[in-house]
Amino acid sequence: MRTTTRRAVLGAGIAAAGSGLLAACSKGTGDGPSASPSGAPAGFVSPDGREVAAAEARRGTGPVRQVRLTATPARLDLGGGRTVASWAYGDALPGREVRVTAGDTLALTLANHLPVPTSVHWHGLALRNDMDGVPGLTQRPVAAGASHDYRFAVTHPGTYWLHPHSGTQQDRGLYAPLIVEDPKEPLSYDKEWVVVLDDWVDGVDGSTPDAVLAELAKGMDMGGMDHGGGNSGGGMSHGGGGHDMSHMSMTTASSPSPTGPPRMLMGATSDVLGGDAGDVAYPYYLVNGRTPENPETFTAKPGDRVRIRLINAGGDTAFRVALGDHRMTVTHTDGFPVEHMQTDALLLGMGERYDVLVEVKDGVFPLTALAEGKKRTALALLRTGGGSAPGADVRPRELENAPLTADRLKAAGGVALKERRPDRTLTLKLTGSMAKYDWAINGRTYSPSYRHPVAAGERVRLAFVNATTMWHPMHLHGHTFALPGGGARKDTAIVLPGKRLEVDFDADNPGLWMIHCHNVYHAESGMMAVLGYRA
Repeated sequence: MRTTTRRAVLGAGIAAAGSGLLAACSKGTGDGPSASPSGAPAGFVSPDGREVAAAEARRGTGPVRQVRLTATPARLDLGGGRTVASWAYGDALPGREVRVTAGDTLALTLANHLPVPTSVHWHGLALRNDMDGVPGLTQRPVAAGASHDYRFAVTHPGTYWLHPHSGTQQDRGLYAPLIVEDPKEPLSYDKEWVVVLDDWVDGVDGSTPDAVLAELAKGMDMGGMDHGGGNSGGGMSHGGGGHDMSHMSMTTASSPSPTGPPRMLMGATSDVLGGDAGDVAYPYYLVNGRTPENPETFTAKPGDRVRIRLINAGGDTAFRVALGDHRMTVTHTDGFPVEHMQTDALLLGMGERYDVLVEVKDGVFPLTALAEGKKRTALALLRTGGGSAPGADVRPRELENAPLTADRLKAAGGVALKERRPDRTLTLKLTGSMAKYDWAINGRTYSPSYRHPVAAGERVRLAFVNATTMWHPMHLHGHTFALPGGGARKDTAIVLPGKRLEVDFDADNPGLWMIHCHNVYHAESGMMAVLGYRA
């Protein structure tokens, strides 16, 4: 098994660690003074600072839910006769679900049996900063053979998930659902089905995510074509669309990767994503760790009301999801309730989650996740009665309709962000191109010492300006933001190529927080930044 190599963009922060949290190793800030000789981040709240402890105290303490999680090499059965060597939490894919109740204190011990350092990030949770799981920023990496204790209050119900924030590790098998139940659950349903979507390459014919990243990092000349605004913010030759590949079939580039066959994808396009759909040609697409040839089957009774919690844990793939012969009622996105809306199909970018309710009919029905623009599908089955199961290549007619996207949803009344003029606007220009694979924010690749400043109590507006010809699912740690016009509360939102998306959040959780593209390969190439609270 190939050993993961940390990307240089993160390695500098890790190597610079001194005493205490790695956030204390910063050399400077976006507009502030250099760090003090003691190593504390000058002018910024430290992840283990008194402001963070005070915020956690305000969350209160509740019953302690103790969990042990082991990151380890594992052989994983994907079904359909395919077994792969990868890394996982225990021997399961996805990792076994962590379930708590809002108000609990989660006490989780991570045992690292991998040959390299790792971490755990709690995607979507507003938690104390020193538990956020970002090596080089909020904690030291958990060394091979070591363990680490995470302990924090869990205050908000919803559908979340956990994964490493260490290199490309998330694109292996290191992920698991995190479900926070509502002690005052307002929804009525008979059964619950947690559905995790993924694109899979690790261990297939010698491929690893690190090898895929190394291949992509070489860039793609494409005959001198201009594929978008680079770090200098240059003009885009194709307007708001993706790479101009209309004359090409969807295929992989011919340049070899260090291990395994070529995985660079060309010609995958999607109108709903504004052009280019993705960079990586994955050999498999999974629902709950299974290929379409041997799908998971969820059983219920005709007439049951089923709550389906959908999580996109993919590295480079948006999924269009539909349940054959049913309409879905969307109730939540990214853990927060929305005004209910019915749809035939949903679009999930990487990191996004949706909860839907379905009153199920009698029979066997495909839950199909189309890899948007990549012409492949993942599959699970819902069985409520007799009948033959559909084949692996089934395409429900519901997939033909335009999928519901987050911009059409409205926040439910109880969670809508109150109207307020922003105190501060941070403009985050998404830059880079497939040609050079130089993804960045404001033309600057990730540095843990460079912070975009905010102050506690501010209403902050994030203006994402996509100067590339690629779509980017942008994720903010430790907070939720509101989409414009009373839109849904989210922590991850798709920013289409050539477009501007403004979102607002309240700065109510002090510390140093990541903002990044949730395409694993874009993030590891440098499309990450830090939001820092002023001390």
